[in-house]
Amino acid sequence: MTGTAVGTKDSAGDDEFNSNFHVYEPYKAGLPPHMGAYVRELWRRREFLREMATSTARANQQDTWVGRLWSILDPLFMSVVYYLLVLILARGAAIPNFFIYLVGGLFFFEILQNCTKYGAKSVQSAGKMVTNTSFPKLLLPLSAVRTSISELLPAIGVLIVLALATGVRPHWSWIACIPLVAIMLVFSTGMALMLATAQVYFRDTRQFMPYFMRLWFYACPILWSVSQLPERFDWIRIVNPVFDLVASFSAAFVYGSWPAGQAWIVSSIWALASLAVGLYVFLTRERDFAVRI
Repeated sequence: MTGTAVGTKDSAGDDEFNSNFHVYEPYKAGLPPHMGAYVRELWRRREFLREMATSTARANQQDTWVGRLWSILDPLFMSVVYYLLVLILARGAAIPNFFIYLVGGLFFFEILQNCTKYGAKSVQSAGKMVTNTSFPKLLLPLSAVRTSISELLPAIGVLIVLALATGVRPHWSWIACIPLVAIMLVFSTGMALMLATAQVYFRDTRQFMPYFMRLWFYACPILWSVSQLPERFDWIRIVNPVFDLVASFSAAFVYGSWPAGQAWIVSSIWALASLAVGLYVFLTRERDFAVRI
């Protein structure tokens, strides 16, 4: 039987997260009964979120120079592999500044890939904490997203250095890359929430994720440009939520083109929809995690 933890009330009102005991009662899936108290508790435990992200980074060796260096070298090595592969198969890339175009797209897509990778395992890997401690479980995938951001920061400097070294000059369009990264983070957070929930109910989620992400990567204009997409595959632009995001980032960073208004609108709608659905799915199933894990 599924249930929800019901605790005592203190003098300040409902505070189910600070109760001394838990009574599990049957419930129907739905949002927490006291969203205001939930949000306040979430904010009160923000230091817990930061410490959890830090501990995860340490586990991933992100607190060492070798670990941080590898988080940069890994996508960089993959860029070289893809670069050589495209040159061999295409007998020369037809995309101007192809190497930095590829590196920039790969680093940008890495935001989504890391958030989904860490987010998918965030709840299940904290199983003992989930079953023995009462706290807003939303902290778990959010800490995974924060860990992904910490891995992203060193890569930004490397990407700028590579761009300058390959002849790309700074342009005002680089400013557009900041909100584009923010939109990608919002979208990735929603995906992390959905996958964290799916992993609790379907333990094979993490098994097929690498294949799904690889297909998603190939469906983005990273190894190829938007102009090279055949007309019969125009549907990819419609069904791929990050298509315009990736294309806009590459155009702004490499070619100095400011993203079109339609790209901003479409990307923002996808990002907000992902976050809204992710929050709803996660929060409505959160009280069931302790029983399912």
